[in-house]
Amino acid sequence: MEPIARTFEQTDWITITLMVSLLFPLIGKSIYYSRFLNFIILPFNNKYITMYAKKEKLFNWFHFQMSLFQIINTTLFIFFIWRVYISPTEAKNQYIFPLLLASVFLFITLKTLVQLFNGFIFNSYNTFNELIFKKLTYLNYGGIVLFVANVFLAYVFKDSQIVIFIALILFLGINIIGWVTVLRNYQKFISNYFFYFILYLCALEIAPLVIMGSFLK
Repeated sequence: MEPIARTFEQTDWITITLMVSLLFPLIGKSIYYSRFLNFIILPFNNKYITMYAKKEKLFNWFHFQMSLFQIINTTLFIFFIWRVYISPTEAKNQYIFPLLLASVFLFITLKTLVQLFNGFIFNSYNTFNELIFKKLTYLNYGGIVLFVANVFLAYVFKDSQIVIFIALILFLGINIIGWVTVLRNYQKFISNYFFYFILYLCALEIAPLVIMGSFLK
């Protein structure tokens, strides 16, 4: 018998990536069942934010697991956008996804650390901690939308622009709800530091997105 070399298609590693990402919410559900149920209804009920924003904040295993779930699926979704709109040929490179994953992870981590450092500067660490927790919670919830979109893009409607468009609308909608909630809850704090809040938006919210967009181009 002659040996037959087996080559792994992109769907092989995509399947593994999706399964690995799915482990995080499944583990979170098994360990933090009630917290998971409150998280699932987040866009329709603010109970999760009310219960956990002041208690455990950023440094909690459930929050960490959902953040990893979100980062993996955000990266995979960016990969599909890359494959559909930017360069289908480059997307076949085996190093593209790991590079994108490292970039997204560093981007979110550094952005969070800089925001926390701002809290120390303005003597408002607890407030910034709560604010970041709420924003990241909605971002993590958006990871569920991206996971479903990734499944469709990989197996059902392969590289569908319509799926990408719908997923982007839903993802942005969830995060806009989060921003509106944050702004409404921190009106007094923002009014007291309005000038610094504008600087914060420009330096830590808008500028990083522009830099990330430039990197993808």
